[in-house]
Amino acid sequence: MTAPLRLSVLDLIPVRSGQTSSQAMTASVGLAQLADTLGYTRYWYAEHHNMPSVASTTPPVLIAATAAKTERIRVGSGGVMLPNHAPLVVAEQFAALEALAPGRIDLGIGRAPGSDPVITQLLRISGPTADVDRFPDHIADIQALIHPGGAALRMTSGSEYTVHATPAAGSVPTIWLLGSSDYSARLAASHGLPYVFAYHFSGEGIEAALELYRTNYTPSPEHPEPQTFLTLNASVAPTAEEARRRALPQMRAMARLRTGRPLSVLETVEDSENSGRDTATDELVAAMEKRWVIGAPDAAGQAVRQLASRYGVDEVMVSPISGAFASDPLDATPGRAQTLELLAGELL
Repeated sequence: MTAPLRLSVLDLIPVRSGQTSSQAMTASVGLAQLADTLGYTRYWYAEHHNMPSVASTTPPVLIAATAAKTERIRVGSGGVMLPNHAPLVVAEQFAALEALAPGRIDLGIGRAPGSDPVITQLLRISGPTADVDRFPDHIADIQALIHPGGAALRMTSGSEYTVHATPAAGSVPTIWLLGSSDYSARLAASHGLPYVFAYHFSGEGIEAALELYRTNYTPSPEHPEPQTFLTLNASVAPTAEEARRRALPQMRAMARLRTGRPLSVLETVEDSENSGRDTATDELVAAMEKRWVIGAPDAAGQAVRQLASRYGVDEVMVSPISGAFASDPLDATPGRAQTLELLAGELL
């Protein structure tokens, strides 16, 4: 019998035509509850800013809401974009989350801004942020701050001053580094941290990045062995035709992003099918279809297993990108729920 594959979920909280942010968030929390009952390992929220089709802007808030409404699944960030935040604030937020849901919190950290240049500048001038050039130092700072012993600062007088992210930590969140390049793989290896490759965003360079991570891994007390998984876009339905139809709104949205066109809320399946076609969009959609998992349950399950085997991982984090038909309720996400249910039936 084939061994079960650990499955997890990455959620950007898609917002579709006619839907409010409140309805989109309600749908996502419901999806997290479903993932909890199905046996998924973790549920992570991304951080993106000023995108009409993405309501996942503040992972700590979403994690708190979801942890309160789930029982066993780990909840975390995929990820907190560290250049947008002061390291102490990140450490305090996730130490508090860990206190609220002990043993269930993951702090996934990324180096990208998760926004366009204008929003990045706005973040810089509107509050405390972190210098991207000091990213490795800030990772080390967060590791120390969330530790029960805290971080020691040496004052100019020569005395030491101890800083704790929370005053009496009983446990700490698990830190993961996220990336799609050699840089993050090397940094995770040198810090003895788990590493996630963002395959859902770009499959380029995954073999080299994972090899660098595993070959150069420095064991740490918390993680004596390298630990890694990949993220993956997926749309699964009873038939391959429905899976492809439900994937089309997200594929068209990604094509607009890649070609620098104005962004909008996600189209319904019907609107995507009835929209005008152009060569650039069609070519990008065709390329996505080859890399994303889109199909009926048996074929989709086999594709996920093959990817996991090819890259030597025993966990895959799925971003369920199944879109909505016009008749789908606004406060639920039946297409994405169907993807999780059918994959669980094949793999868990």
